Amino acid sequence: MSRSIGLAHIIRNDDGTSSGVWGLYTLQSAFQPIFAFNEGKLSVAAFEGLIRPFRDGEPQSPMNFFSTCPAGDRLHIEALTRTLHLLNAGACLPQEASIFINFDPSVFTERSIADNALRDMRLVLHEAGIDPRRIVCEVTEQKSASQETLYSFVEALRANGFRIAVDDYGADESDINRIKELKPDIVKFDAHWITQLMESGAGFALLTTMVTNFEQQGIRTVFEGIEEGWQLELAEKSGASMVQGFVLAKPELAPTSFRVFGKDAQPPAAATEPAKAPAGRTAAARPGRVFGRRIGP
Repeated sequence: MSRSIGLAHIIRNDDGTSSGVWGLYTLQSAFQPIFAFNEGKLSVAAFEGLIRPFRDGEPQSPMNFFSTCPAGDRLHIEALTRTLHLLNAGACLPQEASIFINFDPSVFTERSIADNALRDMRLVLHEAGIDPRRIVCEVTEQKSASQETLYSFVEALRANGFRIAVDDYGADESDINRIKELKPDIVKFDAHWITQLMESGAGFALLTTMVTNFEQQGIRTVFEGIEEGWQLELAEKSGASMVQGFVLAKPELAPTSFRVFGKDAQPPAAATEPAKAPAGRTAAARPGRVFGRRIGP
């Protein structure tokens, strides 16, 4: 078996982690915890791998990094980032936690690309000592280059023990049609859409109905971008399975401090304290059921 594209651009660090090299950039993994609701408590269920580029030792915007990469390199960079996250997950994350990694459907233009991606994934997982059943493959919101190739690739991933998620539901191509076609195990709601829906009673009712419908189909749900206490409260009321956001934990570069998190680990105390009301408003005056931002007297 030939060496994967991702492994060819990897540097092993003295602390057991790995870095990637692409042109003038050094790439590092960051991981952000995903918390599950369980009988009124939050516990760490998974981590999402996020790329952090550096140039001359200075951090760069991931968006800028990807936007400056030639289109012809995108496929190889995708493979490199997945490889990097998997190696670092094996080195510094709890062994029972699931790992979310991204797949951009726009790069899978033909079946051979999908076959090579699956082969490389299996090779890297073997090297990292990670069971495929821990991996959640997130199909991002980009338009698919080939619907047929995407469907067959998703089915091949599922047949090899991987779980499937649709990322950023409610944004771009991540709509109900993609849910029906891919039949994912998990749906991650777009952060901006969640916030908009939570701003009104009607919006929150719609959000709750969507969560209920997905759960009835056996599809778990994740609310992304939860940054304030009132959002966390409404996420729980909606019935969402999991939540992710700065109010709970920020991403950490590998090696992280997250290895100490077990199944019953709680988020930091500050994350579970009631959110402070915006300036000029009184948090204690908030009625028991108010949708959207906190309302004063």
